[in-house]
Amino acid sequence: MPSADEYRIKAAELNALAKEEPDQLARANYITLALAFLRLAEQAKKNATTDIVYETPSSNLQHHQQQQQQPQPDNKK
Repeated sequence: MPSADEYRIKAAELNALAKEEPDQLARANYITLALAFLRLAEQAKKNATTDIVYETPSSNLQHHQQQQQQPQPDNKK
């Protein structure tokens, strides 16, 4: 995964391209992409500070959590 800094660098590169681009539509696309990379940078920053630990439940707990299916009444008449 790219780091927040890598996303910011790419955003700056796209911003520089936008400033040099004479075509308005292309310039707008560069700016839109630059903003998207800045959002990615912020998300990467948040993700870097988050630790997710998944622990598999014990087999005892899994047994109690299983649902039992109840027979459904036959509504055919």
